[in-house]
Parts: sequence; structure tokens; C-alpha cells
Amino acid sequence: MDKNSNAYTFLFAIIMVVIVAAALAFTATSLKPLQAENVRKEKMQSIISTIGVEASRDESAAKFDEFIKQQLSLKPDGTVDETVNAFTLDLAKETKKSNDQQRFPMYVAEKEGKTYYVIPLFGSGLWDAIWGYIALDGDKNTIIGASFDHKGETPGLGADINQSWYEDQYIGKTIFNEKGDFVSVKAIKGGAPLGDKHGVDAISGGTITSDGVNDMVEERLKNYIPYLKNN
Repeated sequence: MDKNSNAYTFLFAIIMVVIVAAALAFTATSLKPLQAENVRKEKMQSIISTIGVEASRDESAAKFDEFIKQQLSLKPDGTVDETVNAFTLDLAKETKKSNDQQRFPMYVAEKEGKTYYVIPLFGSGLWDAIWGYIALDGDKNTIIGASFDHKGETPGLGADINQSWYEDQYIGKTIFNEKGDFVSVKAIKGGAPLGDKHGVDAISGGTITSDGVNDMVEERLKNYIPYLKNN
């Protein structure tokens, strides 16, 4: 074939595209198990971080097994569905179901003789999904740790929900008021009043993301009220 012909050029380009595509597909397939394992370990890291346990990615599985004593999949009435694996529940899919069809994962942790309850969160920020975990003390009311993250919020603004200065504001806040009514915890634009047990400071310039966190925390936590009240 004439190497200077258009036919040769097109054939060469097609062959190269096929080779590169095959190489990329093979690489993606080969790395998929490793990526899935990294996601699993990162999830474990986030869960145990809310109870004050720090671990490297390689240490996360052992630490998770050490401190997490129960993994519960709750029904809307607060009872446990023994047929569903809490850790593998995909909240992005669960939140698209009707409330009565959803299952709500919870992790019961023990640390230094105390029991804690870690609740996963999932919602929407300004640009994409946001998620996180909130850990409650043994009173099932007081927050002892919070961890948030996002897929694509604005750097320096809404993206700061995963910074410790923001997450730590939730520590010591309560989700029920003195009457026992569920009130959640809200990020307040302009700053929460001093001593407010149910408010934290919203992110300046990140109003929509802060509102998204508020909606996420309230919507997810309220589904656990039957369990928190009756157990």
C-alpha cells in the first residue's frame, strides 16, 4: 500500500485508535478492583474518624473491625432488616426510592467503654453530590463527630465543608431540643448565636452548599428517629 495515500493514513489512524482503546479498557478493568478497595477503605476511614479514631488507609480495615461492633440496616419503623448489608448500601440509589422502600445504614461503635452511633449522610450541594457521617453519643442526641465531603463544590467556598474547622463545629451540638423534639443542626448564615446547641456557622460565600448540608443532615437524621427514640 502506498504510504502516502489517504487510504493508508485512515487505516493507520483506525489501527492506532483500536490499539489505544484496547489498552485503556484493559488498564481500567485491571485497576477496577484496586479502586473499589481504596473506596472501601476510605469509607472505613471516614466512619471511624467521626468517633475520634484516626487511621491510615492500610490500617482502616483493622481499626474498623476493632471499633465498629454492629452494622445495622434499619427499616423506616426503626427495626433492623437482617437481609441487607449496611456497608454495601448505596445511598445515592437509596435516596431515589420512596421512604418506605429505603433502608438506613447505621454503625454502632464502642470506644473506651462507651457506645456511639454513626449515621451516613447523602445529599446535593451547589454542583453535585455531597455526603458524610455524623456520630452520636450514647445519649443518641449529642454529636461527637462529623465528617463531610463533596464531589465538585467551589474551592475555597462550598468545598470547605470537608475542612476540620467546619466539621468540628458540629461537635457538642444536639439534634433534639429540651422537649425531645427533633430539630436537627443547621448552618446559619451570618453565624450561629453564642450557645446555640442546634446551630453552626455557615460558610461565607457558600450559602447554597451550606443549605445543601442543612437539608442533607435534617433529611437523613429524621429517618433514624424511630430507632433513636425506641432503643
